[in-house]
Amino acid sequence: MKIFISADIEGVSGIALTSETHSSEKGYQQFADQMTLEVMAAVKGAVSAGATEIVVKDGHGTADNINVLKMPECVTLIRGKSGHPYNMMYGLDNSFDGVMFVGYHSAAGMNTSPMSHTNTGNPAYIKLNGQIASEFLINSYIAAMHKVPVLFISGDKGICLEAKKLIPGITAVETKIGVGGSTINISPEKVLKLIEKGSEESLKKDLSENQVMLPETFEEEIRFKQHINAYKMSFYPGMEAVDGNTIKISTDNFMDIVTAHMFVLY
Repeated sequence: MKIFISADIEGVSGIALTSETHSSEKGYQQFADQMTLEVMAAVKGAVSAGATEIVVKDGHGTADNINVLKMPECVTLIRGKSGHPYNMMYGLDNSFDGVMFVGYHSAAGMNTSPMSHTNTGNPAYIKLNGQIASEFLINSYIAAMHKVPVLFISGDKGICLEAKKLIPGITAVETKIGVGGSTINISPEKVLKLIEKGSEESLKKDLSENQVMLPETFEEEIRFKQHINAYKMSFYPGMEAVDGNTIKISTDNFMDIVTAHMFVLY
């Protein structure tokens, strides 16, 4: 069994401040270490359930957060930014049996995490077919492009609830609850146990039930915090201005959406 794990840091247990996710800031290293441990817990659970090959994509920032020296033999770790539009999902193809998300977080425009954002801090929100779009939603659609089911997620309560709405059979592990500018956290040790158990259980279900269906068409609306960004990005091919802070693109090919993200969100 071959599994793909996409890992982020804002949904890792204990983190409450955006500064704690930046490698140059105080507190970062202890949470990068926790990110490594939570990925390893997901790997351990997957191996217990029969996974023999696991690819992990470090998906946060410059993608050099996970300690490669801690990875077991069955893991291939993808570090750094390839420049491919798949971004946090780079390395995924249709040879995988399932996808897992570790350390994920609420979307820009949601009040369920003090670190809510989507891809970067530039958008006030992204709406995809009228729905607030998280990195979870975008990356689940990338998985759907390859017909790979999405089996597991860990992160804040807000993103876990969203995941359950899209994929009722997904196994979700809540690492914390976001309230305003704060997080309510359970023990990181307990989180590791829950992730390992949840990862294992997610692979023992009927994996086909977690197959995400792609919409036939896509209309994406991006509202920027700064109107200057909206004006500049409105010149991207296929984009049009909605108002001073908002642009949109319509397509029947989801690859157009993720490619646009690489150029207009950063």
